[in-house]
Amino acid sequence: MTVFSQFSYIFLLSIFEETAIAAGQEILRIYEEGCDVALKDDKSPVTAADHAAEAIILAALRRATPDIPVVAEEEISGGHVPGDLGNRFCLVDPLDGTREFVNRNGDFTVNIALIENGTPVLGIVYAPARGWLFTGGPDGAEEVTLDRDGNTVSRKAISCRMAPEQMIAVASRSHRTPETDDYLKDFPIADCVSVGSSIKFGLLARGEADIYPRFGRTMEWDTAAGDAVLRAAGGITLTLDGKPLTYGRRNQADDADFANPNFVARGKL
Repeated sequence: MTVFSQFSYIFLLSIFEETAIAAGQEILRIYEEGCDVALKDDKSPVTAADHAAEAIILAALRRATPDIPVVAEEEISGGHVPGDLGNRFCLVDPLDGTREFVNRNGDFTVNIALIENGTPVLGIVYAPARGWLFTGGPDGAEEVTLDRDGNTVSRKAISCRMAPEQMIAVASRSHRTPETDDYLKDFPIADCVSVGSSIKFGLLARGEADIYPRFGRTMEWDTAAGDAVLRAAGGITLTLDGKPLTYGRRNQADDADFANPNFVARGKL
């Protein structure tokens, strides 16, 4: 594997950010105009916004970094599975939270991540309807505020907080399970906030929440970018046996390629 310099990471993160904003602007255009909703084979929804955003992202990444394989949700759904990924590849969810997009509550994001040796090392999470963009890389994590046209209004460093005596939990808006509530009973939870998409990782990364347990199906493109932001902010995502969540799972005996196990994302321990 070619060794990346610090400059290379900074350059690639800037490409991710520029690309996510472009994809997010197209998503917002379709969001405001409205579009039809179809169902994929797994019964999850997909829209024109998913496909349009993914086309923008794939074109930009393959132009800027043609030697880095890309695993993208809609390509995988369409049967376009990449071959050997090597030790470095990108994970893309062009519209995380399609149900939130369809329900028009604003809790949807564009996710782009770089994986190295199973670890998310760069990530961008952009919530265009909220004007929030979270970045994570070797230099730490940042939150960028953007206007409706995708222009930067402000940028600041963010970090996770040490869990207080009364913790704030975040949970999936559309996929919350009884197992989630049972797990949280073992913690001093003052409040549990339901939020869609990878925004949950952003709330952990900027110190507004402390723990996010996820019991139920997720795919690697759902979590990689948010996980990269969280780790850059000082947090971690762990499997239920206490090991860091890894990426690039293929040929799993009990699940599909790129499917995650149950996990718990946390702020500083």
